[in-house]
Amino acid sequence: MSFVSIDFVIFMPIVFCIYWALSKNVKIQNLFLLAASYFFYAWWNWRYLSLILICSLTNYYAGLLMLKYDSQKIRKIILYACFAVCLGILGVFKYYNFFITSFVEAFSLFGANLPAKTLYIILPIGISFYTFHTLTYTIEIYRRKFEPTKDVISFFLFVSIFPLAMAGPIERATNLLPQIYKRRTFDNAQATDGMRQILWGILKKIVIADNCATYVNQVFQNPSTQSGSTLLLGLIFFTIQVYCDFSGYSDMAIGIGKLLGFKFLQNFNYPLFAVSFADFWKRNHISMTQWFMDYVYYPMTNNKTKLWQWNLCMIATFLLSGLWHGAGWTFVIWGLYQGVFIVISLNSQKRRKRFEKKHNLKDNMPYKFFRMLMTIGIVCIGAVFFRASSIGQAFEYLRNMVNMSLFSIPIIKNGLPLLLISITFFLIIEWLQKNREHGLSKMPSNLVLRWLIYVLFCVVIYKFGVFNYSQFIYFQF
Repeated sequence: MSFVSIDFVIFMPIVFCIYWALSKNVKIQNLFLLAASYFFYAWWNWRYLSLILICSLTNYYAGLLMLKYDSQKIRKIILYACFAVCLGILGVFKYYNFFITSFVEAFSLFGANLPAKTLYIILPIGISFYTFHTLTYTIEIYRRKFEPTKDVISFFLFVSIFPLAMAGPIERATNLLPQIYKRRTFDNAQATDGMRQILWGILKKIVIADNCATYVNQVFQNPSTQSGSTLLLGLIFFTIQVYCDFSGYSDMAIGIGKLLGFKFLQNFNYPLFAVSFADFWKRNHISMTQWFMDYVYYPMTNNKTKLWQWNLCMIATFLLSGLWHGAGWTFVIWGLYQGVFIVISLNSQKRRKRFEKKHNLKDNMPYKFFRMLMTIGIVCIGAVFFRASSIGQAFEYLRNMVNMSLFSIPIIKNGLPLLLISITFFLIIEWLQKNREHGLSKMPSNLVLRWLIYVLFCVVIYKFGVFNYSQFIYFQF
């Protein structure tokens, strides 16, 4: 079930009304929300609900076993067994065919023709998210930073709560489980802000992202016939598409959480306005970046680690994050690209600060805009590997883009002028709200003016939105 579908428009009000009618008893309220969450996920494919149940049971009992044993050696065995089950499921359903075909292709380079025994597997929606989401619980218990719960309903709800089930944010048990335990009371101000955030997320998804997708798909269908400027515009639109699609989902998920009395972690902090590549990844897909830093990067390093080792670990971490995004060599290259530029950005940070201090550029807006353009330019170039169907197509795209036609006027397709105007207004709103949680956080105090803005947004969504109920991009991860 998608947040931008008729099914959800029917589902959410029913859940909202029953949920708050049960607010006097938090256990019954949690049980109902768990049932609603399972129904929400099963609407896509009820068979894959079993995978969520297996992950939930495995981590629940792993936590209880760690509570029983104080020996660090035994606790480590329990942790690794939990990893084997959860990451094993993820490996089979997401990576089995990729590794098999890559293995066969590698041997074919030496003249060996091995049979490729691939499986017909449908990738379960959200498997990467709820797997990582669940493992945070067990890892934190192993580190003795969190006490395991004996409340099975609360834990199962933590794993599968429906706003987060499909594409995150990847919540931490330390943030979400305490909210599940306690009784929640309806907060009108929080619910109102949640509705605004949902509205902003819908606009980003179906007005900006899906309209960008129409242009991007046309450009990527045959890059060899496009001018360099058209290909560059296609990459810019794709970067905006991915950002608006995924941050739009996150806005809707966080907004729905507010309607239900929860406060989920912020997942995006206006990354299009980042002033360096390292700054971009502090702002973009925050929950995933922090997960990889906390559970992959930092465990590989310590105070004795040399600079070149720190850099190598950072590159390896982002390479793994690229593989997390998709089972394909294009994603591996994309992750490697991110890691290399993160290292360059971090290693040049001190020199850059000295330069800014010397020339008094710290608060210079033209200089900041220049850095923003440089950062987003690097992001856009890397995005070709995220979007291309193969490494060959990615390099073909870049090769066709970098020539004299790069300085020509891009091909004007139907709807392009309107799309450019929409993106411009969208960026202006984001810039004005860049110090707040979302694009509609700060609204006029005048009631009439405020409702005029709501109506205007609804008209824009109705008039210019793409209502084909397309899946969110990150559902495939």
